[in-house]
Amino acid sequence: MDILEIEDDPNTEEEIEKNIEKINKDVENISTLLLLNGPYDTNDCILDIHSGAGGTEACDWADMIYRMYLRYCEKKGYKIEVLDYQAGDEAGIKSVSFRVKGNYAYGYLKNEKGVHRLVRLSPFDSNNRRHTSFAAVEVTPEIERDNNIEIDEKDLKIDVYRSTGAGGQGVNTTDSAVRITHLPTKIVVTCQNERSQIQNKEEAIKVLKSKLLLLKLEEEEKELNAIKGIQSNIEFGSQIRSYVMHPYSMVKDHRTGTETSNVNKVLDGDLDDFIESNLKNNIN
Repeated sequence: MDILEIEDDPNTEEEIEKNIEKINKDVENISTLLLLNGPYDTNDCILDIHSGAGGTEACDWADMIYRMYLRYCEKKGYKIEVLDYQAGDEAGIKSVSFRVKGNYAYGYLKNEKGVHRLVRLSPFDSNNRRHTSFAAVEVTPEIERDNNIEIDEKDLKIDVYRSTGAGGQGVNTTDSAVRITHLPTKIVVTCQNERSQIQNKEEAIKVLKSKLLLLKLEEEEKELNAIKGIQSNIEFGSQIRSYVMHPYSMVKDHRTGTETSNVNKVLDGDLDDFIESNLKNNIN
């Protein structure tokens, strides 16, 4: 006989349903963690956001994306450290670079790498016309140990500029911010959060080494896929997700087909469904 029939207690039935729901959620979380088995998935990461062409509209979209990831990290319990922040001329941001610290930060956020597309009625258009904007997201694992990446000083172009102070607390306003361009790869790394030019340079070199290692690993993966006859679909610059706010509401991930009509919820950091579906989609 059913135990619920014996006790005939609606409170007990409700409690059992809650426990089953919790168990299912725990199993789901464990299943997701099992997918995070890459060599750097447990690491912290550096997340870079760049506005696309389109002036103020694009800068505002980059700022919206930035806020989305701040909300996501807050929900995950991750800590944020802004490395560089370039404000837009009128609104929003041209670019931002920040460190995300927490368990599996790279494992989760690596799924966000690519181009994000927004379609909406522009608040900056006096005629209230529909605009399409783009923002590019880069995600790099933080690698503390020596990663055997050697950098020749002759390959570096180092610029020093005044810290803007717009992107975080305690950012100074002296000429201590550092921008390093790695000439062979055209990779640009900036840092302005430290107190001195020397510290910012050391931090930028550290980030550059991580980016160069990631580039090396991606090139090795391309070569391996070419040998296997596999078409890679993780090229940087590929459009991964569209956020449509007009003429209808929808967020759709183009890699997995995952979608929702609740755009505001996604922009408030609810990314779990998109991240988990992409992790499952990348199972070999």
